[in-house]
Amino acid sequence: MHTLWKGSISFGLVNVPIKMHAATESKEFHFNYLHAACHNRLRYIKKCPHCDVEVKPEEIVKGYEYERDQYVILEDEDLALLEQPMNRSIDILNFIDIKEIDPIYYQKSYYLTPEDTAQKAYRLLYQAMTDTGKAAIARFTLRSKQYLACLRSLDEGLVLETMYYPAEIRKLEVTWDKVIPTDTEITMARQLIENLAVPFEPEKYRDELHEQVREMIERKVAGETFKVTAAPETGKVVDLMEALRASLAITEQEKEKQKSKDGENISEKEEKSTLTPRRRKVKRATGA
Repeated sequence: MHTLWKGSISFGLVNVPIKMHAATESKEFHFNYLHAACHNRLRYIKKCPHCDVEVKPEEIVKGYEYERDQYVILEDEDLALLEQPMNRSIDILNFIDIKEIDPIYYQKSYYLTPEDTAQKAYRLLYQAMTDTGKAAIARFTLRSKQYLACLRSLDEGLVLETMYYPAEIRKLEVTWDKVIPTDTEITMARQLIENLAVPFEPEKYRDELHEQVREMIERKVAGETFKVTAAPETGKVVDLMEALRASLAITEQEKEKQKSKDGENISEKEEKSTLTPRRRKVKRATGA
């Protein structure tokens, strides 16, 4: 994995040198804008509307608009003054129960791996966090920005989740606080949730639109046409109770189908376990 950042995890007097790697990657397709007439890629020019000239990269400065059309200029040297001398340290502030963190605070995930000389200290921190079931709230600086972060154990290593500060999270404005569902509606909604509840298996979820775009690109590259299969139309249900009843009926049918399927799979396993090696061979050859 590509190393994005090198530093250390610091808690108490313990210092664990680590490397940071991106834990996720975007699978979005990135398209370029082309000139329709010649299919050449367009380039973007940074141009000053006041001077009517193209601006070179070395002529660009950072400015903050404190009033309309009024800017204060911040040079790189100004920002460098604010960088802390320990900007290569992930400083653990507290250990907490990770269930107390609402997912809205999370930004991006990074894997942390140990330097060769820090494997024992890294393993010690990982094991202690796993045994206690605790995560850590930490602070560190990356690319001149100070981040709040959650450090937690995952599988056989440590993961760092960058977090939003409370001031960065907008307040949810509730507009339905006076709308009260009936007891029957609540009961049916709970039953519907229970019918749809399953263990989390991330591998079974797919980005279907991504797959369709990929197939479209492959077919176009090969000079073939691509047709989209129309999704089946669903009847529009306006009444809430009718929608709940219909949804419950569908989920009940799906549960019965799954039970039958699971029963068939169990029967096949039991049958295979009772067959002798010779009978298994004959069964496979004949398809019986």
